[in-house]
Amino acid sequence: MSGAPAPPPPPPAPVPPVPRYGTGALADVPVSVLAALGVPDAVNVLGLPVLPRACVLLVDGLGWEQLRAHPDEAPYLTAMGGGPITAGFPATTVTSLGSLGTGLPPGGHGLLGLQVAVPGTGRLLNCLRWRDDSVDPEHFQPAPTIYQRAAAAGVAAAYVSLGLYRNSPLSRATARGADYLAADSLGQLVGRAERALQRGGRSLVTVYHPDLDSTGHKFGVGSPEWRHQLRFVDVLVQELAAVLPPGSALYVTADHGMVDPSERIDADTVPELGEGVALLGGDARCRYVYSEPGAHDDVLAAWTAMVGDRAWVVPREKAVADGWFGPLAPGMAERVGDVIAVPHADLAIVASEREPWLNGMIGMHGSLVTAEQIVPLLSATRP
Repeated sequence: MSGAPAPPPPPPAPVPPVPRYGTGALADVPVSVLAALGVPDAVNVLGLPVLPRACVLLVDGLGWEQLRAHPDEAPYLTAMGGGPITAGFPATTVTSLGSLGTGLPPGGHGLLGLQVAVPGTGRLLNCLRWRDDSVDPEHFQPAPTIYQRAAAAGVAAAYVSLGLYRNSPLSRATARGADYLAADSLGQLVGRAERALQRGGRSLVTVYHPDLDSTGHKFGVGSPEWRHQLRFVDVLVQELAAVLPPGSALYVTADHGMVDPSERIDADTVPELGEGVALLGGDARCRYVYSEPGAHDDVLAAWTAMVGDRAWVVPREKAVADGWFGPLAPGMAERVGDVIAVPHADLAIVASEREPWLNGMIGMHGSLVTAEQIVPLLSATRP
């Protein structure tokens, strides 16, 4: 007697794409800009035009796919020359600001996610909020910044962003060496960037704008609120391009894209995801799972069984060997979870009790999928 045919096996998980470190990643932008400004020992891997002044605008949350999907909201951006690059792993603000500020892949600067372990302490550090005064930003991120390198070569370096971030630990980790110019409105961003670009014989100005990301987190990508915010971003870019002094280039890029996961699994209510786990770091689209002594294999097996059909679940050693972080500087690997779980499907891994602030978000990011990983690099020049 023959039974019903067996259901087809589930499709294999996609191969995780590795960021294009050294050939087309966010970390390659600042070193190429330095080289174009004539800073010694900087390599112009992106072939940027040699000009004495450069402005880099980082629009938090402006993914390439999201921009391409909304041309009516961003006509100026859509008409600019350029194309996509990869952000870096994980695709999150802390990590990308580290790469933008140092010109290094994540493994080189060590800001390896939103929440990482402080080795030897048994504690997590939220690198965005950075409320642990015992962790010195200049020690935790010891690499020289591009602003220090620029200043040493005689280039006037400035960083324009919210006054709230002045002297924050993350700013000290990623923007030290720059003249920090507080700007709390779009008009102030443009005006302060315009003045900073005119300083000295050569100048480097970074402008950071966070509002598209915060809007996406709260309302979701493609929501009316998000689309209106994108219109303001388009105006900001157009105004920055309009005030470029002669001999200047404007580069527009981003730290990550964003998705709105509809499925959630809660690590605080699923016992299997807590057994043998000492710390749960990262965030909802890139989880770092730190195992208790002797529990690594069991933790890896449990997380694979629970989410392995919807996420890449790998031991830290494999992620490092496969180049997810780029080359790791000494001591950096210990900051990463023993097990890494990165959703490739429509899934967020939340922790409702430990992280209510994250659990309430609609838009999220951090994964290796293209919607979060691919960001624009667009440009305008005034010879």
